[in-house]
Amino acid sequence: MISMEDWITIRNLKKRNPKMGTRSIAKQLNLSRNAVRNALRSEDPPEYKRKANINQELEPFQEYITEQYFVKKLKGSRVLNDLHSKGCKVSSSAFYRYIQQYKTKFTRAYMRYETKPGEQGQFDWSPYTVMIKGKPVTVQVFCLILGCSRYRTYTYSLSQTRSSVFEALEEGLSRIGGVPERIQTDNHATLYNAKKKEWNPGYLRFASHYGFQPSRSEVRHPWSKGKVENPFSFLENHFIADNKFESLEDFSLELLDFEKQVNHRIHTTTKKTPIELFNAEEIAVLSPLPKNRFISVSEEFRKVSSDCLISVDGNRYSVPHTFASRDVWIRISQGVYLEVYSQSNIIIAKHTLERTEKGKIFMNKDHFQGYRGTKGTWNFLSQQFLTIAPGQEDFLKRINPSRHLTLIVEAAKHFSKNDIKEVIHLCDKYNVYRSDLFVDLLHQNSEPVLIPKLEQVNDLSILSPPGVIRSLSLVIVVEVVNSS
Repeated sequence: MISMEDWITIRNLKKRNPKMGTRSIAKQLNLSRNAVRNALRSEDPPEYKRKANINQELEPFQEYITEQYFVKKLKGSRVLNDLHSKGCKVSSSAFYRYIQQYKTKFTRAYMRYETKPGEQGQFDWSPYTVMIKGKPVTVQVFCLILGCSRYRTYTYSLSQTRSSVFEALEEGLSRIGGVPERIQTDNHATLYNAKKKEWNPGYLRFASHYGFQPSRSEVRHPWSKGKVENPFSFLENHFIADNKFESLEDFSLELLDFEKQVNHRIHTTTKKTPIELFNAEEIAVLSPLPKNRFISVSEEFRKVSSDCLISVDGNRYSVPHTFASRDVWIRISQGVYLEVYSQSNIIIAKHTLERTEKGKIFMNKDHFQGYRGTKGTWNFLSQQFLTIAPGQEDFLKRINPSRHLTLIVEAAKHFSKNDIKEVIHLCDKYNVYRSDLFVDLLHQNSEPVLIPKLEQVNDLSILSPPGVIRSLSLVIVVEVVNSS
């Protein structure tokens, strides 16, 4: 076989001198005529292939090496030690050369796996440096994508805490409008303890609340989560790169618009838009969302002061005055916002957190509507009340029209219609129609939050779809205490 240099020289000589024969070229380069002919006929350069050197020491152990190294995935050093114990005297360098010869033979091939509608969702997140008001800000972007339709949602947070991860997944499920059978994630420590080889108890409680089976991708198995990896690559190249934003709110709105564009773009694999497949095949088979959002034990109780304030990280924030001196839940959302929830798991206030200064008070004047005297006309208040409690005209006639209706309307905004209906029944029963009694009864009779016990959530058998009532032995009831 001629060398690469000779092959190039032969072809260049013939190209510059078309009339030059093979004999002349062969004589000039001191090569055989056959070598010149073959070089001129071949459009591809010569490729040197080294003859496989079969190690006679290792040939008797070929089947053993294949099983131990390529199938069972044992370390090469372990297999080599085992060979030595079997009397094989091969050197380490010869052993690894032998393995290298067979690696291409045992390269694994994978058939593409398509999930059925509603079978699987994939969830992951990645940090990005985003320019906000001309300054670099690290933002965690979360993506939830359905395996069948490729319909996806993007959310963001400034933090990567467990609460932020749960919130992002919860927001994704909420925007999709349903829950797949299982959700595939990476091996994040937030969700899975690799050392103990078990799921994080909080994540199991989350999965139980929403009724999906948690599953994870194996380490170094990129093909098992490719559906969610590719959207991040697309996001980085088509949205993050060389883009600037005026504020986090601007970033959030642009991210939602980008999500909409992607879901209306034809997918290269399915040949359809994600929104088309989602509406036609997937949304109908998703499990329904639970009635309330998830509350984890990392979210804290706060006691509202008599002046309607709660304290968080050295600052104080207002809540509706009907929750004065009562217990509430708080949650830090997206690392930016403070959300305040009633004990029946209904949001009652939201503030932007102050991170740079301490000792400040943030008041929302809407939280004090009706605190002193009436607010608005009787007709206006009556319409508001009947919107919240339809069909209760007779009850409305019994309320003192001075201050009581305003307080009742303001309190009723933060409770469910079933809670209000039950309280109206109690007021009729006691024949008392004062606003203070109405508010107290609302807090006492609202549906409490149920939280699975931490020590029992490692058992996957407790996972149940939304709407299934679990035994009281698996829950702690958060009692609502009347402190007025």
